[in-house]
Amino acid sequence: MSNNVKVLVENQLAHILLNRPDKLNALSSDLIKELTENLTALEKDPEVKIILLSGEGKSFCTGGDLDQMSNDGGIMDTFKIMEQAIPLTNALINLEKIVVSAVHGYAAGAGFSIALACDFVIADRSAKFASSFTNVGLIPDLGLIKLLSQRLPLPIAKEWIITGKAITSEEALAKGMVNKISENNLIEEAKDFCRTVSKGSPMSNKYAKYLLNHASHMDWETALMHEKMIQTILLSTMDHKEGIQAFLEKRVPNFQGK
Repeated sequence: MSNNVKVLVENQLAHILLNRPDKLNALSSDLIKELTENLTALEKDPEVKIILLSGEGKSFCTGGDLDQMSNDGGIMDTFKIMEQAIPLTNALINLEKIVVSAVHGYAAGAGFSIALACDFVIADRSAKFASSFTNVGLIPDLGLIKLLSQRLPLPIAKEWIITGKAITSEEALAKGMVNKISENNLIEEAKDFCRTVSKGSPMSNKYAKYLLNHASHMDWETALMHEKMIQTILLSTMDHKEGIQAFLEKRVPNFQGK
């Protein structure tokens, strides 16, 4: 396997780096495959509590690899490429573990999609987000239409998609797409954010992520039923008991995800 993706694991934090800096981390078929496989493997790794996703070089990710996309092998080959890419955003959204994207340079096209598919987005002040599909006669893919329409008023989502305008990190923060803007060292600040988020119980984080991701599809009674069932499970966990004990002893809890 080629080295389109690098993975570094330290202190229960897995840092995935998109590693095609000479192509601004454009999403080739190989990169998509490697990234999806690494996400799946890290989900199963008991030594990993949280995942950070960033890009090497000048940009986070500038979307699909246009060189690969321009090799016209017919509609069925194009369909196969799209089918291969879809599991990537599915993996990011459906992982039980928290995923944080650290964006610098451009997150454009499908790069915008994968940044937003993460649970949290930390952006360098110079970062820009762009739905640049219209510039090459396409519509957004990898779920970007869904992701933007969930976060933005419809007229704003339409403007960003149809014009393909580049969005600054400040505007993205103001619209609620970015959690934090980095002022000095993006990766170190993103790692600090990861450490803060991962202090909680892995089990409660997992279920909170699930409920939040599905809340818009549930009616009131269904949401309450899911809360009741999950809370019943969590009340019987070792992590809950550890949290109570740590509170009584005035110490930091040592959650084990059990």
